[in-house]
Amino acid sequence: MKRREFSLASVLLPASSLLVLPAWAQTKNGDGYTTLATPVPSDAGEGQLEVVEFFSYGCSHCSNFEPVFAQWRKKLPADVLVTQVHVGFSKSFEPFQKLFYALEAIGALEQVHLKVFEALQKERLRLNRTEVLFPWVAKQGIDREKFEQAYKSFGVASKVRRANELQDIYRVEGTPALGIAGKYYTDGSLARGFERMTQLADELLERERKAVPAAAASAASAPAPAASSEEQ
Repeated sequence: MKRREFSLASVLLPASSLLVLPAWAQTKNGDGYTTLATPVPSDAGEGQLEVVEFFSYGCSHCSNFEPVFAQWRKKLPADVLVTQVHVGFSKSFEPFQKLFYALEAIGALEQVHLKVFEALQKERLRLNRTEVLFPWVAKQGIDREKFEQAYKSFGVASKVRRANELQDIYRVEGTPALGIAGKYYTDGSLARGFERMTQLADELLERERKAVPAAAASAASAPAPAASSEEQ
């Protein structure tokens, strides 16, 4: 996979409109991932670590990665929170972002997630058009009215804005990509393969698990601050 190339362009746009994203300056570790200069606030609860999957329904690499990611996800321990983020590198991505977050909002994502990839990339359905999308959703056994309401809702619009913010904070250069523990970033180009992406995630998550007890132990062993003259 070549970084910053997105097959959404080849699916929906003429060859002259191929999307190319600018490179971002990051600290490259030389072993398949980058370390963010500033940690990203996480949605994970106390004692949890977050993995963010950045993807696009229009990306053929994402379609190929999804089964690998799904199998890896099933084996994760309970302390890992997985969040999926549909990227929005241009306005043309927004209909698919809304599709993803609407499905998520009504609890139908698992039911048709993989079918969206197939419909868009193999059947070449124009799911970026509501006159095509809404009937297609109904054919999948999903309540059309409920989906339409979600698709047009403020909540989904907010999710789209948040997705765009996260992709910029993580400085996503290509899809599929992973943000790990709010500190690390990898994608298929950096890792040189999908299996290596998930291996790196495992390794970096374990590093963070070990770092938390070490930090707590260091804080516990630190000398107590000297009492002020008023306290004395």
